[in-house]
Amino acid sequence: MAQTQWLVAQKERRRIAGVFHLGDITNRNTPVQWENARRAMQVLEEGGLPYCLVPGNHDLGPGGGCQDRTTLLNEYFRAADLRKFAHWGGTYDKEPDRMENNFQLMEAAGRKFLILGLEFGPRADVVRWANEVATAHRDREIVLLSHAFVFHDDTRYDWERLGNRQGNNPHSYAMAKATEQDVNDGEQLWKKLVAQHGNFIFTLNGHVGSDGLGRVVSETPAGRTVPQMLVNFQMRPQGGDGWLRLIEMRRDGSALICDFSPTRQQRNESPQNQFALQLAPIALKA
Repeated sequence: MAQTQWLVAQKERRRIAGVFHLGDITNRNTPVQWENARRAMQVLEEGGLPYCLVPGNHDLGPGGGCQDRTTLLNEYFRAADLRKFAHWGGTYDKEPDRMENNFQLMEAAGRKFLILGLEFGPRADVVRWANEVATAHRDREIVLLSHAFVFHDDTRYDWERLGNRQGNNPHSYAMAKATEQDVNDGEQLWKKLVAQHGNFIFTLNGHVGSDGLGRVVSETPAGRTVPQMLVNFQMRPQGGDGWLRLIEMRRDGSALICDFSPTRQQRNESPQNQFALQLAPIALKA
């Protein structure tokens, strides 16, 4: 809980507006692990810090094996309990009481944001819903969270073009085979969702090993640039050594990125871990 305790302690000094969890909330989708996760995130709720979380592959199926989409997520993070918070936006319209797909409304640096969290390998109808949410909130800058989007080689996951050459694409899991490939990877989400709108400002994902870092900047058909970031520290010692990514939103439309570990009380100042992003202003049309 070192991360969430530090975030709450720093809330006022750093003017922290919200916290994002990019999935693999657990490793084995077991009650004990979900109880631990719930306690950690409860710190944010009690400290008045909004958050948005999404499930990863390890949060799905028996033992976290992602054989299907079954998960204990909704037994520990209940939409009925979370709707009371002012930052609540909504959930997937076909599954209103489930948290796999949700959005939250946050504000920082005088700017209004919508944090859109999608399940691992989102289903086609979930993408339909996500498009409707984006269209209905054209006045908000959107950040997309989904567990698998960018790979560690600074490209998007692209099953159609690369298949298993990019390890652990959502299409490669038993979950996908069991649903006749009703999943979407990073390239599909880019084409079907992000590139279709004028208000996505960046994406964030976890999932990928190696150094757990990656960055892509792509241009939409309308000429807007959208950064996409892989941020995954879970393979580091002690399950990640407490590393997290701080994103400082500036009033001039930019964002400053810095990776920090409350556990180690250390910043990582390498170019992969500390940099600036220039974010495109939102447009009413894609």
